[in-house]
Amino acid sequence: MDLTLEHPGDHLFIRSVSAEGIRVVDDYYLGPIILSPDSIISDWAVTDAAELREAHLEPILQLKPEIVLIGTGSKQIFLPPELMMFFYSRNTGFEVMTTDAACRTFNVLASEGRKVVAALLPVS
Repeated sequence: MDLTLEHPGDHLFIRSVSAEGIRVVDDYYLGPIILSPDSIISDWAVTDAAELREAHLEPILQLKPEIVLIGTGSKQIFLPPELMMFFYSRNTGFEVMTTDAACRTFNVLASEGRKVVAALLPVS
C-alpha cells in the first residue's frame, strides 16, 4: 500500500508498507524497526508482538516520545496490563494497532511536528 509519493517535509516518513517491507523514504526494511521523525533503529529485537517485554520498550523511550505507536503486524494484538502500566507510569501516550494503520498515523503525527515514535513489526 503506497502511502505518499512526495516528500512531506524535513523528517523521515513512510512511503509504503507491504509484505515486501516498510519503505522509509527510499529504503526498505524487512524486519522490525523503531522510527522517529529523525531516526531509525533497524535492529529492534522483537519478532512477534506477543514477545514484547519492558526491555524491548526501553529503546523507544530513549527517543523521548510524547506518543508511541506500536504496529503489531497484520493483526492487532493488545498489550498486557503490565506493559500498558509501563507507558502510563512514564506519562507517555501509546496506541497499539496494525502496522499499516501505525504507518499512516505516524506520517500524520510526524507531519504535524509531534514527538512520535513508531515501533513497527513486519506485515507478513
